[in-house]
Amino acid sequence: MEIIQVVGFALIATVLILVIKEQKPMFAFLIATAAGIVIFLLLIGKIGSVVAVLERLARSSGMDMIYFKTVLKIIGIAYIAEFGAQVVRDAGQDGIASKIELTGKVLIMVLAIPVISIIIDTILKLMPA
Repeated sequence: MEIIQVVGFALIATVLILVIKEQKPMFAFLIATAAGIVIFLLLIGKIGSVVAVLERLARSSGMDMIYFKTVLKIIGIAYIAEFGAQVVRDAGQDGIASKIELTGKVLIMVLAIPVISIIIDTILKLMPA
């Protein structure tokens, strides 16, 4: 039922933005940004639940927690970069939004290097000499 709350809130914010946009475009942008932040905050509890379950599964599998934390950081960077890029696009700054996305991709690649290295090492150990 939370989706109904989110969609309802988003529809109300959208109508409010459309009404205000003609008179005060800056205020409309602030409402859109605030609405996005509120929706994100509504999801924090669910995100925490998912992370807790994944952490429990990682621990029970014997996975090294440094790799699990790295994957979580990568996912976090992806979501934050996407959210930031969308907010900046809403402000009409597509160029800056593209730079945010590029930065997110580069940071993900940097964080992925240790994970990729361990995968390659594991594959090489499995291959016959």
